[in-house]
Amino acid sequence: MKRLAAIFLAVPVLLTGCVVPYGGATPTSTVSPPSGAKVFSNLDAAGIEQIKASKIARLDMTSGWLTKRSVGLEDGTSQAPSVSIDDGVMELTIEAPTGLVRAKTDRLRLNGMNTRSDFTEVTYFLTAESLDDYTVLIRDGVDRYGINSESAEQWIEPTSNRPDDKSDFALAPGTSTGLQVTYDLRYDGSKDVQVIIVHVSPLPA
Repeated sequence: MKRLAAIFLAVPVLLTGCVVPYGGATPTSTVSPPSGAKVFSNLDAAGIEQIKASKIARLDMTSGWLTKRSVGLEDGTSQAPSVSIDDGVMELTIEAPTGLVRAKTDRLRLNGMNTRSDFTEVTYFLTAESLDDYTVLIRDGVDRYGINSESAEQWIEPTSNRPDDKSDFALAPGTSTGLQVTYDLRYDGSKDVQVIIVHVSPLPA
């Protein structure tokens, strides 16, 4: 009888072990993106830290817009995220409706100071240490994004003749990628580094 009682006592223990996993937790699995799937950057606090660590930022504007939800933010938020790289540059890629906007830059800003579901503008900065290199950047924008070549040359020619001058000038925008890309020239011949502020925005309605 003692042996039989011991068998009956063991049965509930075994059954209980079948019902409740060890530790009382249900195993979970992590779903990874399909192989080859494009991964775009988030611009919440964690996403910004990831960009700084990897020095890679990729934004999805294939619809012609950059939605706040696509970068991990809530619709209607008034946040205006920015990313600054202190040691080097990040590789920025913006996927546009009909091409890519690409740059190596140390600063990225988004204009989201509104309650809309999308950002009105993405801004990044290009730099050059000589007028020759600055001119190369401008003409590269003409080739890549359809920036008006006449507008570009009208700035390049007189500035080349007076390289010590100072000039703030926005070139006529290019739209060949399906986005509006504007080069805002901030040239000062007395400084060692010259800056182009690049504005990327949806095409005007």
